[in-house]
Amino acid sequence: MSTRAEPNVVPLCDVLLVLLIIFMVITPLVQKGIDVKLPETQTDSGGQPAGLVVITLKKDFSVDINKENFADFKAAGDELRRVYSTRADKTIFLRADMKVPYSKVVELIDICKGAGVDTLGLIPELIDE
Repeated sequence: MSTRAEPNVVPLCDVLLVLLIIFMVITPLVQKGIDVKLPETQTDSGGQPAGLVVITLKKDFSVDINKENFADFKAAGDELRRVYSTRADKTIFLRADMKVPYSKVVELIDICKGAGVDTLGLIPELIDE
């Protein structure tokens, strides 16, 4: 008389079902994302959103703040301190020419943060000026 030993797969199915339920419950909780603040779209006659401050670093290291030209970083920093001393919204957007060294862009970011800017956004576009 020969007896055949068959494996009992019921406990394995129970474990797999429990694991499936655990992963189905946990998966929606671990979704990752990035919070993005978009600028207001209401514009006045200038074509730029109202209250938006855009700082532009050009090839010759001159700085424009809302199209007002400043010859060096010190003068631009003084103007930024004056502007942001009374503003509630401390957001600025930075554009830089692609030929400007990265160290100069970081220096300008540091000047903006020192002037009281809380949120700094980078504008990724080619400057044709």
